[in-house]
This record gives sequence, structure tokens and C-alpha cells, in this order.
Amino acid sequence: MALAKCPAKAGVRPAARAVVLPGISRRAVVCNAQQQSNFGQKLASAGAAALLSLGALGAPAIASEFDILAEPTPSANYYIDDANVLSKATRTDLNKRLKLLEIQTGYRVEVVTVRRLEFETDAFAFADKVLENWYPDAEAGKSKGVLLVVTASKEGAVTGGPAFTEAVGDELIDSIISTNIPIFTEEEKYNQTVISSVDRLEAKLQGNPVPEAPVKNEVVRERTYRTKEETEKSKNVTSTVVGTLLLIAVVVPMLQYYGYTAKD
Repeated sequence: MALAKCPAKAGVRPAARAVVLPGISRRAVVCNAQQQSNFGQKLASAGAAALLSLGALGAPAIASEFDILAEPTPSANYYIDDANVLSKATRTDLNKRLKLLEIQTGYRVEVVTVRRLEFETDAFAFADKVLENWYPDAEAGKSKGVLLVVTASKEGAVTGGPAFTEAVGDELIDSIISTNIPIFTEEEKYNQTVISSVDRLEAKLQGNPVPEAPVKNEVVRERTYRTKEETEKSKNVTSTVVGTLLLIAVVVPMLQYYGYTAKD
């Protein structure tokens, strides 16, 4: 006797059968198990896909450091704007100026922006890694420099090969990382952060006068209330004025009255 086949799609089973054969019952159990197994596999696949999509959404914030380290040695551009904070005009200006600087002086400066540092949290250590990855040959990297800006922590670094750091000097490096970068990033002026820093590096490497470090604009809040001393002083002045007016109001009528009675 032919056995019952598994239904192609799940449907409503008949309410009752006239005769239930053992072979058919076993086949029904197997069919149900296969359908449940297929459903479980589909559910697991959907869950895995959801996890992968969540991981893909969170990946850029974590992988940005590795993305930068994986970049090949720069050739065409003089910047990597991983944080996506530089305008088109700033990018064009950087390529033009830094290319000319390299032609004139032999020093190559790369600008790197990153949102945050997840694994190597020290800005100088990360900038050193970037430079080492790009120029593993010490001779090739001796005149190369990196200006790093970390937007989330409002900090950065200036590092480079021996020839670059000697030409720039520790004093200017310290000044840039303690004034240009924190002052302008605090105001979220990232284009000005980069341009003002490059201005100073460029002048130093070309042997020109270096622009002064920026100064933080301190907000001066004017006092809108009186101190205790000012209030007491105001009270004394008011009391004196009131007393004088009362005296005049009393004395003048009396003098006028005296004058009238004296004539009589």
C-alpha cells in the first residue's frame, strides 16, 4: 500500500480518519519533525542576519583605527579625513599647500582626522603607528610628519621622523597640541584646527616667522546683582536724600510763615 506523502505546505489536517494505519502515523511524525526543523533553521538564519547587521552598524566606530592603519602609503592626497569633518575647500587647500611644501622643502606632512581612539588611546602612540605603517623604512620616513586630530576627545598629536621633528622642534609641537588643537576643537571648528596648525608647521619648515598661538576667548560674565556693600551704600545715600527733602519740607514753610508774621 502506498504511504502518505508530506504535504508541500502546512495546512489544516482532517478532523478524523476512518482507519489509522501504523505506517502512516509514523510518516506523519517524520513530516512534522522535518517541518519543525526547517522552521528552526529559518529562525536561526534570521537571528544570525540580524546580529550581523547590528555588527555592521557598530563597526565603523570601532574599525576606524584599523581602517587608517590599513591605508596604503599616501601618494595622491595629503589627508585622511576619517572623521569626515573637513570641508571640500579645506581638502583642496591642504593638497595644494602640502604638495608645494614637499617640493620646496622635502618635508611631507599628512593630516589625519579620526572620531575616537578605541584601542590605542594615546594620540601620539597612534600617530607613531600610522607613520611606521606608511614608512617602515626609517630612511624613507625620516622627513615625513603626521598631524593627528581626534574629534571626540578634542586632542591630537604632531609626530614624524627624526629630520621632521628636529626641524619643527618640541616647542612648536607642544604649542600646537596645547593651543591650536584643543581651543578650536572645543568650539568644533575642525577646519580651523587643521589649517591653523598647518600654517604654523609650514612657516617653521620654510624658515619663515611662525604665527602666534591662538588664545582662548574667555567669556567675561558681567555681574547683574549688587553686593552687600553696594546695597548699604545705596541705602545711606537714599536716607540722606530723603532726610534732606523732609527737612526742606518742614523748614521752608516755617520760614515763610515767620516772614509773613514779621511784616504784620
